[in-house]
Amino acid sequence: MEVKAWLKGVLEELKRTDGVEYADARYLERETESITVRNEEVAGLSREETRGYGIRVLYRGSWGFAASGVLTEEAARGTARRASSHRTQREPVRLDDTPPQVGAYESPWEEDPFAVSLDEKLELLFAAARIIRKDKRIVKAEAEMRLFRTAKLFLSTEGAEIVQEIVEAGAGIEATAAEGREVQRRSFPTSFGGDYAARGYEFIRGLGLVENAERIREEAIALLSADPCPAGEFDLILASDQLALQVHESCGHPTELDRVLGTEISYAGGSFLTLDKLGKYRYGSEIVNIVADATIPGSIGSFGYDDEGVPAQRTYLVREGIFVGYLTSRETAPVIGRRSGGCMRAESWNHIPLIRMVNINLEPSPGGPTLEELIADTEHGILMQTNKSWSIDDLRLNFQFGCEIAWEIRHGRKVRLLKNPVYTGITPEFWRSCDAVCGESEWRIWGLPNCGKGEPPQTMHVAHGAAPARFRKVRIGSGR
Repeated sequence: MEVKAWLKGVLEELKRTDGVEYADARYLERETESITVRNEEVAGLSREETRGYGIRVLYRGSWGFAASGVLTEEAARGTARRASSHRTQREPVRLDDTPPQVGAYESPWEEDPFAVSLDEKLELLFAAARIIRKDKRIVKAEAEMRLFRTAKLFLSTEGAEIVQEIVEAGAGIEATAAEGREVQRRSFPTSFGGDYAARGYEFIRGLGLVENAERIREEAIALLSADPCPAGEFDLILASDQLALQVHESCGHPTELDRVLGTEISYAGGSFLTLDKLGKYRYGSEIVNIVADATIPGSIGSFGYDDEGVPAQRTYLVREGIFVGYLTSRETAPVIGRRSGGCMRAESWNHIPLIRMVNINLEPSPGGPTLEELIADTEHGILMQTNKSWSIDDLRLNFQFGCEIAWEIRHGRKVRLLKNPVYTGITPEFWRSCDAVCGESEWRIWGLPNCGKGEPPQTMHVAHGAAPARFRKVRIGSGR
């Protein structure tokens, strides 16, 4: 690869430059395809390709970064010069001693999603939309699909040389019902575009969009006449998909060490999980175990190496309810006396890497109940599913989540459908109230392709594994 030779030459020059302590280069090629069908019409269709490189230079203790889509040796040298210009600093940057890696990684997939014909993809989405529209109360039937193929090369002045190729695919459907002034929505397999995985088109075939379209339609219609969610303190059961977003907002973001140290605070806010809490703060009950795991095959939060060339890892953030770890980089990990956990990623070649979530998972309880068994064990509570809205403060403490659908539970049985459910809480109080997590049979991982962070903002693909769980005496009410 000609680009590889240029970038290696540029790094060799930087290595000999006075004041340069470290440098790396990332070359990236990405192909994306996006299809949206609304009411059996094509509402969006795009296919794009991008390629370019970013060069990061640690010069006299300060980071510099520059990027270019011009693929010439001269342009690469100019980009390196821009990246190595001196920057102001509060304290000199020091990197950990992670050894340079040489390796390759490819995500597992069976059927190339870009080789499947556009006609076949459209027909799948149209078929689901047709089923959703089979009632005059449905005012919008939407189905969408997004595909990604990313090839990356990473090189560093320390001798790292890594190639990776990751294929990702996802899809979802949504039904919006209206009658009079009442409007309700149901999504599948979850909201905000559906579910995503680092797999091929076989993942989309297995989602069951067409098979679940009728149920989603009927639930949206039933919500029009459902009772509002009652207000008060109830035992709350969160379905796996809703719990994934709860983990994302109240577990994943506050454990990002750059937020704690203040380097991302202007855009994303800080964190209540300050350094003094590490290793001794009770974040949740004893059954709450949360891991950062970038090694799960087929998840969009997985990879072989992060964008600093650090191998994918599995580390605890919360163990038996105690806060024990952060999401870290080579720069931040030494602050807490550790090596990088491999959490640095950039949206594309023209973005500098930031600490980002990988697969942040609530582990299932060994021998834990099924969802049906958990419901049967609940005297009076509310079961909520599928996120509709969320709000959380900039320290990730006070939150409010709204869901698309809920059911009231009495004496171990679901007794009525409820609309517009909302629950609120304070993060550590909420997780300390967790008294049951379902077992491995109920655990699944949910792909979230739109996590925002950074200034300028970057969008990252992350994922969260969870099984349904119960929380005692949660404040619940009805919203819109």
